[in-house]
Amino acid sequence: MTESSLEKVVPERDFAPVLQCQSLSLFRLANTLLGAAREAWSKRHYYQLYTEVDELESFLDDYGARYNQTYSYLTELIASMRSFSLAGLSIEHLYRRIEGYAVLESLDEAEAENAMRDLRRSRAFVHRSLSAFLIGFRAEVEALGVERSEDSLDGELDEEVVRFRLPRNVDQEDIVDEEQRIAEVATKYLQACTMLVDIGVKRLDREDERAQLLGRRCTEEHARVYEATVHNLQSAYDTHIKNTVLEANDGRLVRLRGHISAVLHYLEAATQLTHFVERHESGGRSEAAEQRLAKLVSRKDIHKQVLNTLLYWADRLMRLGSPLAEALLPTYTNVQVLEVSAADGVVVHARPASLIVAIVNHHGTPVEMEVNGQTCSAGSILELMILVGSHPHERRFVFRGDEHPLRDIGILFEHDLGENGIDALPAELGYLRGDGA
Repeated sequence: MTESSLEKVVPERDFAPVLQCQSLSLFRLANTLLGAAREAWSKRHYYQLYTEVDELESFLDDYGARYNQTYSYLTELIASMRSFSLAGLSIEHLYRRIEGYAVLESLDEAEAENAMRDLRRSRAFVHRSLSAFLIGFRAEVEALGVERSEDSLDGELDEEVVRFRLPRNVDQEDIVDEEQRIAEVATKYLQACTMLVDIGVKRLDREDERAQLLGRRCTEEHARVYEATVHNLQSAYDTHIKNTVLEANDGRLVRLRGHISAVLHYLEAATQLTHFVERHESGGRSEAAEQRLAKLVSRKDIHKQVLNTLLYWADRLMRLGSPLAEALLPTYTNVQVLEVSAADGVVVHARPASLIVAIVNHHGTPVEMEVNGQTCSAGSILELMILVGSHPHERRFVFRGDEHPLRDIGILFEHDLGENGIDALPAELGYLRGDGA
């Protein structure tokens, strides 16, 4: 006996009245935004647009519109606006805050003007694209039999730009290991800088070269890793450094935070635009929908924005902040030298090497290891194993770095590099067992 479906399939024409009711708010917002100048679009309105299209996209998905020939293009059009509204929100936020981030002070006058020019162009590109999507939305729903609303939202679009801020004096007190946290953030900043440098960002005029570079180094998966890395860096700063006494007394910290934030907003926008390309213009959706979307905004123009503006300035500003991070490290680390020797019968093979690396990465500050005059990063298992493997009979090791990781490395050697079992290590190294910080 065949089970009857609990879902009722209705004629497409009967869906139009349901859609009309659900899309009324977006219609009003579209009328308001399309009737306003570009400068009137604020962060609040980009977020409001994101909220409206996200809700409407969920509604369409609930009814299976994405897989319906009549309504599939509308669904993809709505999803496109979601990506672009989030990109617009990040760019608009950066545009209104970039002077407060003080990152332009790291550039000469001409390059600072170029940075602002490119930011304005990206802002205009997203505005132009969203306007095309909104016009396309109104035309498409009308073609589907939805009666168009002429109403607009009540209230003004204007949003005053904040020109002042209250004093930062909440919880301005010393915290445990505050200086160590600053050293950790500075180290993570330099690591994130290396990550962006490895992309090999350079401005390219030819679209095929841009597409090739982005395909190798900035797919959506890559972009989300870049964004998450810098987002985590900003979170670490805000959790451990923001509004502390040391931040108030060291202007370099606030400037470093400005570089982190500016880079993050560029990467957020790059992620959303990359998502659009891979979702809507890579063959994953219906050919008809992709062709219609391509008439509103082209892959070529998006690639140009992502590489030549968003990634370019993210990379540039990250590099310009690296001298700040490098200067902070010696200020907030107590660099020492540790000389240790392995006990008879104890060899630095893969397992103890991994414990050394875990200690260094736990503390988050760089440590150099020296064996018989050759050095490597003690935070890299590959480098450490190569160096130790080159000197298999060496018993003496020298470590240089902050006192905190060196203290724990010394304890590890005192306990035979964990060769008696990780459970036999003292409480100070409990984090190697996952006992907590």
